[in-house]
Amino acid sequence: MAAVITEFARAKVNLALHVLGRRADGYHELDSFVAFADFGDRLTFEPADHFAIAVSGPFAGDLPPSAENIVCKAWAVVAGYASGRPLRPLRIRLEKNLPVASGIGSGSADAAATLRALLRFNRLTPSRDESIDLALKLGADVPVCFFQQSCRMQGAGERLTPLENFQPLPAVLVNPRIAVPTAAGFQALGLKPGDSYRVPIAGVNDPASWRNDLTASALALAPPIADVLAALESQAGLRLARMSGSGATCFGLFEDAAAAARAAARLAADHPRWWVKPARLG
Repeated sequence: MAAVITEFARAKVNLALHVLGRRADGYHELDSFVAFADFGDRLTFEPADHFAIAVSGPFAGDLPPSAENIVCKAWAVVAGYASGRPLRPLRIRLEKNLPVASGIGSGSADAAATLRALLRFNRLTPSRDESIDLALKLGADVPVCFFQQSCRMQGAGERLTPLENFQPLPAVLVNPRIAVPTAAGFQALGLKPGDSYRVPIAGVNDPASWRNDLTASALALAPPIADVLAALESQAGLRLARMSGSGATCFGLFEDAAAAARAAARLAADHPRWWVKPARLG
């Protein structure tokens, strides 16, 4: 076993996020296409005398206290799975490069990376279904972030179907540096258990039909999202602009990487307070 494990927690992007209704168990029924960016947070795990976590990076100050951090909650989930077998104490270093509560799986990606590392360090080998169950205890986005593979995500996040022959997409991600709590976005839909809402995704090859059914809720909570979408839509070479997850991060898909790079440079220059990143989604 390696003395140090490094895990990359890639940003998650919902290319489409359709809400079909609310299940009897309270979870919202989803249909989503998910892809992952070529950047994200970085977590390093190494043996220590006791569990500890240190956070650095541009968004470190936006995280909750350590005891409330989802990374610590991941530790508790794995400890439960180990059925009384003590976990090896680790020191975790989290380089927080992704904005918090931003709709791109920031905390979910960190939790998933911690799950992967803890399972490796403790030589625990859950099945795929068991891994999904463990991840789901931490949040609906954690299973998809655990595998970090472009896929169709359905149910409450537990049904994952890889997208075959998915071609990487040049993109730009933009966040106006406004946090939008996921729960607030779903609550704003006002769905009761058993309620139906909207229809599933029509097809992977029909981007014009893709929606994000949380956009209206997010706009009510964070009106500057409209400015982000308008700024993306004004860029040359744009193919599609949508919001990811519950917001406030939006993405633009571009004709090629050069167009995405030019758009990112212009957006960063025009809006220096925004978080702007060119990306390759795959």
